[in-house]
Formats: sequence, structure tokens, C-alpha cells
Amino acid sequence: MSNKHDCTRIKKNLQADLLRILELKNEWSDDEILDQIDELILSASKSIYLSGYRKLMLRQELFNSVRRLDLLQELVDDKDITEIMVNGMGNIFYEKDGHIIRWDKSFESNEKLEDVIQQIVAGANRQVNESSPIVDARLADGSRVNVVLKPIALNGPILTIRKFPEEPMSMEKLIGHGALTKEAADFLEKLVRAKYNIFISGGTGTGKTTMLNALMDYVPKEERVITIEDSAELQISNIINLVKLEARNATADGENQVTIRDLIKSALIMRPDRIIVGEVRGAESVDMIQAMSSGHDGSISTGHSGSPEEMLSRLETMVLMGTDIPLLAIRKQIASAIDIIVQLERLRDKSRRVTEITEVIGCDEGEIKLNQLFIFKEDDEHCVREDGTYWTENKKVSGQLVLSGNRLYHRKKLEAAAIFLEEGL
Repeated sequence: MSNKHDCTRIKKNLQADLLRILELKNEWSDDEILDQIDELILSASKSIYLSGYRKLMLRQELFNSVRRLDLLQELVDDKDITEIMVNGMGNIFYEKDGHIIRWDKSFESNEKLEDVIQQIVAGANRQVNESSPIVDARLADGSRVNVVLKPIALNGPILTIRKFPEEPMSMEKLIGHGALTKEAADFLEKLVRAKYNIFISGGTGTGKTTMLNALMDYVPKEERVITIEDSAELQISNIINLVKLEARNATADGENQVTIRDLIKSALIMRPDRIIVGEVRGAESVDMIQAMSSGHDGSISTGHSGSPEEMLSRLETMVLMGTDIPLLAIRKQIASAIDIIVQLERLRDKSRRVTEITEVIGCDEGEIKLNQLFIFKEDDEHCVREDGTYWTENKKVSGQLVLSGNRLYHRKKLEAAAIFLEEGL
């Protein structure tokens, strides 16, 4: 085979032949499809030389094109890749080791990319089209998928896949990666066991879902836990009495939608010990806050924000979207519902760290009061730029989560659970 153009042409011809064969009946097993592919490759090799390696590659590529995610399957199968970003047929990027890299492969056409997208959303029992051009879905392995089509996406179909590890990241592994200290992890474990309501805050890609999964390992196995998500991605294996609920988009005619709000209201009458809301983005925050403050202690949720203060402000705004309660009443309700905010950040070296653990004390004179318990401190203070930022020669951020010197203010839940904190907390 002389060049890349010949390889592409042969693959395209074999793919067309394979599709014609598959149209002969409705259902094919994977083995049957592979047998058909082998016969096509054998026939093609009689008229043109194909190396053993190229035959194996063609076999896999043809199978991926009809049964899996076409050329994206290579990226999905790479365990070191954490995110795949497709901006139309010719611009594919992926994240590996914290760095975003442009891929040298592309789809043959936008139509082929759209075929892959339809395959993904159909597998998740979702729909996406020009009249409903945005959808969240997931792959069979739990990876989160977001799709945006024309006319919203101006540069072709947009597909983003957030991959998750085959095994959930444990708190021990997070400690090993430097995301937090053992002291902070032990503190969070005691809070989870004592059923403090915890809110995990952070920007995109900071590891909020990873932290939520890790905290769930601390929940007693005998409890009844209900998880509520837009697109199911939590990997909880230690809870036996587990109910997993997933929202559903409306159909093309606007019917049969099941929202996060609907699921929270339903969960409240399912006798939960804890309600876990994967992420709050809008008016459903009203129901989450009410659930946390109405006897369902031990609830955990996440949200997008750059600091605990900003997260509280965003929650106020989201609650206002779903109710006409006065702002002061909203602040009092939020302050009584959330006990602890765990703030995550992605630092300049691309590492994901817990940068703050803060207690919500209450609402005083119309303002929510916070009590900072842990704060991330950078080392190498002699390496300070004029603007006050730090740097190190190897560009790795050196530092750790340290005690702020403040003690936990609300301790009744710990006392009720007969759990005691280390000295200094």
C-alpha cells in the first residue's frame, strides 16, 4: 500500500460493502460481523497487498465503524485519556496527563460523526436533532457525553466525552496523588459518618464527581442511599440498599420530561437515609436545600464555582429561579441546610487539589457566615513573583492542605454519633 490515500480508499470501499451486507438482516452478533469483515479483507487482499498489521487494523476499524464509536474508539480505549473533544469532523482534541492535544485523525464527513452521535444517544435512550440540539448522555462504561448540533453549533456537530476510570478513585489514591492530606481525609470521613451535609464546589474538570465517589466510601453500608443525576456517572459499589435515579429529557413534542426536581420530590417519599444529587445547576437547588434542611442529613451534592463564597452566591441565584421566597429567607435556609463546603481547584500545573474545607456557621445580619477549617498553602515562598504568585523550577505546585487554626463550630452531629475529632479541630 503506497500511501495514506490508498488506505483510506480501501477502508471506505470495505465499509460500504460491509454496510450492504448488514442490511440483509436486522440482527447480527459481534462474531458474525467479524466473520463478514474477515471475508471482505481476505477478498480485498487478493487484488492488493495488505500487510498482516494493516489487516488487523482494518478489521478493528471496520468493526468500530459499525458496532462501536468508529475512530473515536481508539481514544475511548486509551486509559490515560480523560477527555475527548470533537469540534466538527476535522478537529478532534483529547486530554492526557493534564495536557490538551490535537489528534491527527478526523472523520470522513459530518454525516459520519452524526451517525456516531446518534449511536451514543440512542444507547442512552436519549434523542438529539435540530429541534432539540443539546443533550447529555453516557457511554456504557459510564463516561459522560455532551452533544451540541446545528443550528446551535456553528462549526459542525460538537461531541465531548468525559471519561472515568474503570475503578473509582478511592480517598487513599487521592491522598497519594496529593489532592488532600490524610488529616483532611480523616476529618471528612468523620463528617460523613456523622451525617453532615456536604457540598462539593469547583470549576469544570476539578474532580467534583471523583471526590463525591470517594466520600461515598465512608457512608455506612447498611444505609439506604438514593442518587439523583442528570446523566448517571457515580460509581458506588459499597452501598447495598442503593437506588439510582436519572433525569429524562423531553421528547421532540415536549412531553415525558422527568427533571431533577421531580426526582428529588420522589426520593423524599422513598425513605432515604441520604440523598445524593450529582450536580445542581438550576431551580432543583430549591428541593435539594429543602431536603437537606428537613431531616435528610448526610446528603451530598456538587456545583460549579470558584470559591465557597461564590458557590453560596450561585446557590442563592439558583434558588431564586425556582421560588419567590425573599432573599433573607433563602440565605437562612441555605445556611441551615449546608454544613460543609469542600472547594476543589485545578492548579497551574494541571493537578487537581482540595484547596479549602469550610464550615457554614449560619446566617447573621443577612449574611452567611463561614468558618475556614483547612486551606491550601503553597511552599517555596522565596519564589514569589512581583504579582504575588508562586513558581518553582520544575513548574510543579508544591504545597498542601493545612489547618487554618479555627475549630469546627457545629459539633452536635458528631456528639450524637459519638465521634470525636483530633486536637486542633
